[in-house]
Amino acid sequence: MTLLEQIRENAKKANKRIVLPEGEEERTLKAADIILGEGIAQLVLIGNPDTIANNAKELGLSNISKATIVDPKTFDKKQKYAEIMAEIRAAKGMTVEKALKQLDSPYFLGTLMIKAGDADGLVAGAICSTADTIRPALQYIKTAPGIKTVSGAFIVVSPKTEYGQDGIFVFADCAVTIAPTAEQLADIAVISAKTGKALAGIDPKVAMLSFSTKGSAQHECVDKVVEATKLAQAAAPELDIDGELQLDAALVQKVADLKAPGSHVAGKANVLIFPSLEAGNIGYKLVQRLGGASAVGPILQGMAAPVNDLSRGCFVEDIIDMVAITALQAAAM
Repeated sequence: MTLLEQIRENAKKANKRIVLPEGEEERTLKAADIILGEGIAQLVLIGNPDTIANNAKELGLSNISKATIVDPKTFDKKQKYAEIMAEIRAAKGMTVEKALKQLDSPYFLGTLMIKAGDADGLVAGAICSTADTIRPALQYIKTAPGIKTVSGAFIVVSPKTEYGQDGIFVFADCAVTIAPTAEQLADIAVISAKTGKALAGIDPKVAMLSFSTKGSAQHECVDKVVEATKLAQAAAPELDIDGELQLDAALVQKVADLKAPGSHVAGKANVLIFPSLEAGNIGYKLVQRLGGASAVGPILQGMAAPVNDLSRGCFVEDIIDMVAITALQAAAM
């Protein structure tokens, strides 16, 4: 069984309720039909019920009736949600009247379903921008307790099974925070370890990456990673976190023995924390394109409830996998 197959199986056991705000969209409907047919998750589809029913009929889909359909124009909890929104953002000038208008957006409506406890997670982005998906979550769900930084991780599966945990890694941050501070890097390290354990079933060994290993180079960029390592270790002493480490020292035991003897992480790392977004983004694409690895994500981390963004070029299978991942994130919380 592949990792993604295992994630889907585990999601079935979690039985979480996931919102799909783009409920009328063709790929979303096709994915929803499979998700409901296989029991991967319970689903809430947001959209016009007649449009959803007609589109499902034209596509020959037989399981959409198992979903809960929510019409933004007639949903009976909009007043309650608007009051929640007005209370949370009163200092920003939000009123119930303004909130009711905002709830015409399926992305805000789906987010408030989570906030109100009527759903466990959300997946969107097949037809909207990342900002449209994430902005409502940042405003109303906010970050998890003890975490101030939202980041984007990839689960990377390499054919080189001698590295990581049988070739499985978490790479972060590859999608959100452009130039993280030491404090942000520490946040990213701790939450990425939890992502690896919850989604990929790995025993996290977290490497704080740099162009230096244990003082081999001197630079303010190295100092930042050193400080981040100390902060992450203090925040989560139960985790194996070490740095600063060059990539070869993080992955290859012979190199680790020379450059970082005695480290519990060097040579065994399976969670790689990159010092900047450009390094992380380039890194995962290099192993994907040149190394033959598969990369699943970005998986949004650090939110108080899981919200995940799709690419507008996504395929049906991508939506299914992201719903399964979101369900497991919800279960872990």
